Amino acid sequence: MPHATQTTQLQAPDDIGLRTAHGAGDARHERIDVHHHYTAPEWIRWAEDKGVAHRDKLPPWTRWDEAAALALMDRAGTRTSVLTVAMLGRLKEPVVRKESARVALEAADDLTSRHGGRFAFFTPIFLDDADLSRWSVAHGMDRLGAVGVSARTSVGDTYLGDPGLDPIMAELDERAAVISTHPMEVSAPGAPRGVPPFVCDFLMDTTRAALSLIMNGTLDRFPRLTFILPHGGGYLPYIASRIEVFGRRLTPAVDPGRVRDYLHRFCYDTAAPMSPWATPTLLAAAGSSRILYGSDWPPTPARVVTEVTAPALDGDPALGDRERARINRGNALRILPALARA
Repeated sequence: MPHATQTTQLQAPDDIGLRTAHGAGDARHERIDVHHHYTAPEWIRWAEDKGVAHRDKLPPWTRWDEAAALALMDRAGTRTSVLTVAMLGRLKEPVVRKESARVALEAADDLTSRHGGRFAFFTPIFLDDADLSRWSVAHGMDRLGAVGVSARTSVGDTYLGDPGLDPIMAELDERAAVISTHPMEVSAPGAPRGVPPFVCDFLMDTTRAALSLIMNGTLDRFPRLTFILPHGGGYLPYIASRIEVFGRRLTPAVDPGRVRDYLHRFCYDTAAPMSPWATPTLLAAAGSSRILYGSDWPPTPARVVTEVTAPALDGDPALGDRERARINRGNALRILPALARA
């Protein structure tokens, strides 16, 4: 996919792509999935050859399969999946980390080229490695045509709003980049036994990352950035009024107006699943023009996607056809216009 600098802003009209619900097609069969985890088989082979990871010790969801992905997409009505490029393993040596990223990105580029319009990808940035982040943005976006970037919500004690990340945020702001976010390796001291981190703690880490962005005014300094918060924004929409009330006790303090402003500047994906209970809260906090479809496959099994989460979205009583069309397709086309040209 050729590189195209994104210029469309979130304030643009939100009717892009709605014809699929009111014209030639149905957006439920033309979804754009912005939350698809991709562990390239080429990367797995490279990692085993280098001795940095072994497939049998990696989580089951890293066994990504091309045929299974396309089959799931067809059953779920997904036209395009935007891949988050995964690279697991505790790589510390800078040269090895760069080679790891190169292998994974070029596999994503090859997959995208072989299946025109079915796949696109985010290039990763690394909260603990500014040099590698700059290389990944240049190689992934400028050379290979990634449609945006992906980032962990936190690495250790560093969250996305950390001022130390401003140099890479400035480079991304120049590109009007979309930043897809996701928790990983979250520490959960004191959690009850038997509760995996992805059940509760991932949502808290997302909420903390969003609060870090609000407190540090990241979008005030870099207004062309667009952050996608996964899993319906974690707990942020639910506790937004609490942040407003107690915001002046934070350090740095947060004005209530900034909380309300940021709620309408973040985007949120549906990979919670959010329907039906969380939908009214998210709609009240952000509106339907900020919500994007996300499957969270393959960590979320294919059966759950096709039989539970996608049908729940399609039948959600809080949504009308117009809102569903925005969530399934229109909003993604607005913030990621390169997808319309794929």
